[in-house]
Amino acid sequence: MSVIALQESIELSTVLVLSLISIILLMLSATASGSEVAFFSLTQRDMEELESRSDSAARRVVDLMSNPDRLLATILVTNNMINICLVIISTQIVDNIFMFTGIGDFLFKTIVITFILLLFGEIMPKVFTQANAVRMSLFFSAPLKVLRWLVYPLAFILMRTSSRVSRIASKSAEISIEELADAVDLTDTGSEEEQKMLSGIITFGQTEVVEIMHSRVDITGIEYDAKFDEVRRTIVNTGYSRIPVYGEDLDDVRGVLYVKDLLPHIAEDNDFEWQTLLRKPYFVPEHMMIDDLLKKFQKKKIHIAIVVDEYGATQGLISLEDILEEVVGEITDESDDDEDRLWEKIGENTYIFDAKIHIGEFIRVIGYDEDAFADVEGHAETLAGLMMELKRDLPRRGDELQSHGVKFFIATMDGRRVDKVKVEVKGE
Repeated sequence: MSVIALQESIELSTVLVLSLISIILLMLSATASGSEVAFFSLTQRDMEELESRSDSAARRVVDLMSNPDRLLATILVTNNMINICLVIISTQIVDNIFMFTGIGDFLFKTIVITFILLLFGEIMPKVFTQANAVRMSLFFSAPLKVLRWLVYPLAFILMRTSSRVSRIASKSAEISIEELADAVDLTDTGSEEEQKMLSGIITFGQTEVVEIMHSRVDITGIEYDAKFDEVRRTIVNTGYSRIPVYGEDLDDVRGVLYVKDLLPHIAEDNDFEWQTLLRKPYFVPEHMMIDDLLKKFQKKKIHIAIVVDEYGATQGLISLEDILEEVVGEITDESDDDEDRLWEKIGENTYIFDAKIHIGEFIRVIGYDEDAFADVEGHAETLAGLMMELKRDLPRRGDELQSHGVKFFIATMDGRRVDKVKVEVKGE
C-alpha cells in the first residue's frame, strides 16, 4: 500500500507542477497576444507623443516600431512556441487525470484546451490591451526588446518566407483596368460627382491627347505680323491668358504669347514689337497619353501644348485645365461662357452636343462602352465626323440618324459644318 501511495503522490505532484507551468505559459501567451495588439494599435498621434518623450520605455517602443515586420515576427514566433508547449503540457495533465477511450479523448483535449487557450490566451488580453495601447506597449517594450534578439534566427526565416510569398501573391493579385473600372461601377459612393471622379481616375492613364484637345477649328491664334492694337483686341475679346502665335497658318506656330508678359507693355504704341515676348511653343503628338503629358507639364512648368499629327500639322491645342477636367469634371471661372460647354443634358436621356466634341468624350457622357461605335465610326474623331460616317454623305440640318440605340438629330449647321446635335439615348 505504501508503494501505491508513493506512486499516487508522485503523479499528483507531477500534475501540480505541470499545472503550474501551464498557468505560467498561459500568462506568457496572453502577454504575447496582448503585446501584438498593443503595438499595432498605436496611432500616428500616439507615435508622435512617444517620440517627443525622453524616458527609456518610450524610446524602446519607438525603436521596436521602427521595424514593424521584425517586431511582428518576434511576437508571432514567441507566441507560437509558447502555445505549442502549452498544448503538449496540457495533454499530459489530461492524460494523468482523466481516462478516456476512443474519440472522447481527442474531442476533450481539442475542445477544452482550445477554448481555454483562445479565451485566456487570445481574446481577453487582446480586448484589454486594445483599450490601453500606449500604456501596455510601454509595459511590454522591455521583454520584447530582449526577445527580439533571442528569437532573431527564427524571426528572420519567417520574414524572408513571408516577403517571398507576399511578392508571389501580389503578382497573382494584379487586376486589369477593366476589372477596376467594373468595381468602381458597382461601388455605391452615394454621390454622382464622386462616382465620376473615381471613373476619371481609373481611365486617366488610358486617355489620349486627341480625345480631350481643342480641335484646330476652335483655336484662337494671333498672326505673327499683327499690329499691337490687334493683339490687344484679341486678348480682350477672348479672355485667354495664353494664345498661340502663327506665321502663314496654324501649321506654322512660332510661339505662345502669355498675357502676363504683355501687361507691363500694355500702354505701348501700335508699333511695339510684341513678338519679342513670345515663349517657345511645346509640341506633343496627338496619341500621347494625358498622364504622360501631365508629367511633362509639371517638369517643364508649362500649361499649354500644341497637338500635331504624324506629318507635323497642327491638330489642336491642349491645356493643363483640360487634363485636370478629366478627373475633377468641368472647371469654370468668371470668364467662361455657358456656350463654351460641349454638351448639355436637357432631359433624362436627352442631350445637346457640340458636334466638335471628341467621340471618346461623347461616349463617356452617354454612358456607353468606349468601343460602342467602333464598327461605324471609321476614321471619325468627333461627333460631326461620326454623323458623316453614319450618313455616308454631307449631313444637313434636320437629318435624323440612328445607331446602337442612340437617335441623332442634327439641330444646327455652321456653313457645311455640323454645329449642334440633339442626342436621345434609348439603350442598346
